[in-house]
Amino acid sequence: DGEFVVILGPSGSGKSTLLNLIGGMDRPTTGHIWHRDDDLAVMTDAELTDYRRRVIGFVFQFYNLVPTLTAYENVQVATELARDAISPGEALEMVGLGHRADHFPAQLSGGEQQRVAIARALAKRPDLLLADEPTGALDLKTAQVVLGILQKLNRERGLTVVLITHNPPIAEMATRVVRLQSGRISEIHENPSPIPAEEVTW
Repeated sequence: DGEFVVILGPSGSGKSTLLNLIGGMDRPTTGHIWHRDDDLAVMTDAELTDYRRRVIGFVFQFYNLVPTLTAYENVQVATELARDAISPGEALEMVGLGHRADHFPAQLSGGEQQRVAIARALAKRPDLLLADEPTGALDLKTAQVVLGILQKLNRERGLTVVLITHNPPIAEMATRVVRLQSGRISEIHENPSPIPAEEVTW
């Protein structure tokens, strides 16, 4: 709870597969995946759906916003699936986009669209935020802004974040780094001095 974990590895190392297993999108062929007392490996489809709805917030590389919905409405879709949701307006304020609530995705920059995607994930009050290469389609300055929001949510609200990336400098802002190589964990280490997101550079 409360960690900022980066799963680091080259393309094809299994990062997205691991994230999808943690998120209940895929099932393991062997072994077990535990969230508290629940073993995802033996859950029914209905139980996994409930797990994703209650526990997980997803942020994807390419935003996955509905183009015909405003930023507010994109976030609202998630709140209608949650039991104790944050209001869409509040979630957008948390990522600095309250003033853009009535804009459509095509009217937003890439960084703004990613921040809407983060707001959509946050609105569910997830236990765990899973971010799949959230800066992969962004320039450095915009990436720093997005990473800064995730880091702030982790530090100030205690949100547990698991972020996957192939970009080693991003790992410097994590509290724990898991390195993958060819589908296996090659190293796990704690980082006692995570750097601020604005210092991440490549």
